Parts: sequence; structure tokens; C-alpha cells
Amino acid sequence: MICIPFIQVYLTALSGVRIAAFAPGVIAKQINVTQASSVQYSPFIKAVFTVILAIFLFDVQGALIKHMGGRYPVEQISFYRNLFGILPNLLLLLFSAQWHNSGRSLRTGLWKLALGRGLLLVLAQLSFYTSLIYMELATATTLAFAGPIFVTTLSIPLLGHKVGWVRGFAVALGFAGVVMVMKPGSDAFTPFALLPVAAAFFYALTSLSSRFFDKSVPTALISIYGSIGAMLVTLVILIVKGDAIMLKSLRDWLLFFVMGGVGGTAVYLLITAYRMTDPSSLSPFEYFGIPFSFFLGWVFFNESPFDSLFPGVFFIVGGGLLVVWRERALARQTE
Repeated sequence: MICIPFIQVYLTALSGVRIAAFAPGVIAKQINVTQASSVQYSPFIKAVFTVILAIFLFDVQGALIKHMGGRYPVEQISFYRNLFGILPNLLLLLFSAQWHNSGRSLRTGLWKLALGRGLLLVLAQLSFYTSLIYMELATATTLAFAGPIFVTTLSIPLLGHKVGWVRGFAVALGFAGVVMVMKPGSDAFTPFALLPVAAAFFYALTSLSSRFFDKSVPTALISIYGSIGAMLVTLVILIVKGDAIMLKSLRDWLLFFVMGGVGGTAVYLLITAYRMTDPSSLSPFEYFGIPFSFFLGWVFFNESPFDSLFPGVFFIVGGGLLVVWRERALARQTE
């Protein structure tokens, strides 16, 4: 991918860690990340359930954003999402024994990277939130599940992971499913379908960037820094564009509060899961978001996009399940 060098330069500038493609030993040594040769059972199971809960909360957040998107600009939605998203992470930080035992510091050595994640987060949010407004909830969410494809692919140059031909085939299978759902060249294709795929790319980068922090840094603190960075970026956009709208009712305030709280909790859970195990082995479980989003879209928006989702969704899910099967096979070989 031609943009990989630019990503490496960006993350290097923020973290101070030189990220060189195809140099896994150097990367692991510099960022103090121990890469296990196989997935340990107990942490892996915990990470799986953590991801599934996070994805469900993300879909609830998506339904709220779709509901609010017709009345407020997406950058304002992003601002409130990050503003209120800080609250659950502050509470989690206050109740974190790890944080108290380490001296209750709000500083991190990689503060540039922590704030810089906010830019990636805004790019992902603006892309995905816009797609939710103009597309059916399940279709936009399904296309956003190109994320595991990007996570697996980007983990090679950024984290030094090795991805064999089986997982490579799984990535290709998932990508084929994304193309089927998008239907490029047909009358059903809309340029808005490119937005959730772009969002998936930037979300994958934000997820992988959490691996560059030492495990002594509380997850909630990483999320707080990212939210503050995102708030600053969206605030600048709102000032430049001048299209901010005063909230119309107490109900809207409440909806934004719930949206931010749910989304902030989901981000915390996702970061926690990705710091527990190998991202490329965990990411397939994010596909649970597809039936979740279909259910929410059907209940709240009377959507049932069977024609746009099938058969591509089978390829997307199939690629994820193939990765899971491969991880289990590798685990058995090392026993």
C-alpha cells in the first residue's frame, strides 16, 4: 500500500519510535511489546468477550448518530461524542488501582502519539458518521467491517507481525465481500459507500496505535488523550466552517450524553481488548457487529437491506472465521 510510508512517518513523529517496515525485532524491542508465538487461552477469551461487547455498544452509538445526523453537522456530533466520551474513561481512571499505585499521573511519555490518535479518530468518525446519515445502518456498518482486513494487513509493517498465506487468503476473501456489498459499477453503487471503508482504515490505525504504549499506561488515559485530541480537531473545524447549531432541547442533550457515554465505553473496551492479545487474531470477532446493526436498523429505522448485504456479507464473515480457524490450528501445533 502506497500510503504505508506516510503512516510510518506520522506514527514515528508522534511516538519517537522509528517504525520500519519488515523489522519486527527492532520494533518489539523499542516499544517493549512481547509478541507471543501463540494466543494464550484465558486472556484471549477475555479479549473476545470484551470486543463483542464493545462492538454492540458501537452499533448502539451508530443508531443514535443516525438519528441525530439529520439535525446537526457531523463535526458537531463528533465533538459531543468525544466530549461526553471522556466521562466514562475518567471514572474508570479514578477507580483504576493501577493508576493510583503508579502515582496518579496524567502524563504519558508518548503524549504526542496519544493526542495524535485524535486526528485519526476524527477522520474515522467524520467518514463513518456521514455514511450513517446517507446509507442504511447495517450496510454502512458492514462496509466498515473492512477494519479487520486493514488491521491484519497493517499489523505487518507497523507491528512486525507475520501473516501467512491462510490469513492472507482470508483478507482477500473479506475484501471481495466488501466489493460485493459496495457493488461498484452498478446502479446500486453510491459514492457514500466509500466512506465506511475509509473509516475502517482510520479506525484500524487508531486501534493498532494503542499497541505502541507501554502496558503501564492505563487504557482509560490513552482513550482520554485521544478524545481530547479529537475534540480539538473538531472544534477547529466548527470554528472555520461556522455551522455549529445550538442544541434544540434537553432531549438532544440527553441523547448526545448517552451517545458519548456509550461510545467512550466502547472505545475503552476495544483498546483494552487490543492490548490483551494479537490484533490480527482478535479482529474477526468484530463481525458480530453485522447482525447487531441489522437488528438495530430493523427495529428503529425499519431497514432490511437484504439485497445490498447478500452474498457479500458471507465472504466478509467467512474471511474472519478463516482467521479464527487458523489461529486455533497454530495454537494446537504449539501445545
